Amino acid sequence: QVQLVESGGGLVQAGGSLRLSCAASGNIFSINNMDWYRQAPGKQRDLVASTSRGGSINYADSVKGRFTISRDNAKNTVYLQMNSLKPEDTAVYYCHAAYTSSRRNRENAWGQGTQVTVSS
Repeated sequence: QVQLVESGGGLVQAGGSLRLSCAASGNIFSINNMDWYRQAPGKQRDLVASTSRGGSINYADSVKGRFTISRDNAKNTVYLQMNSLKPEDTAVYYCHAAYTSSRRNRENAWGQGTQVTVSS
């Protein structure tokens, strides 16, 4: 079993910045994709940014140019640097990992979520 522990959420004014972190631990052979999703009240959970082990990166159109995803494979950690935050970025942000377990099974794990609130 793999655990994802997120940190870095909080309350910030519009135009401000926050940095989210997500560390994976447990029975991991390798982590393939590490992603950030977000879910606003009454809305579905949407992909914000993703990064593969090989380094390919994708962003939702709504965050391009403002958010930066990065990962440290040695630490099994993914980061999300969020700049120029807008009130519409307010949501619970979830970390997701697609990994291969120590038993060579392909699995998925989710973090508990961290609240990001952007005031206008």
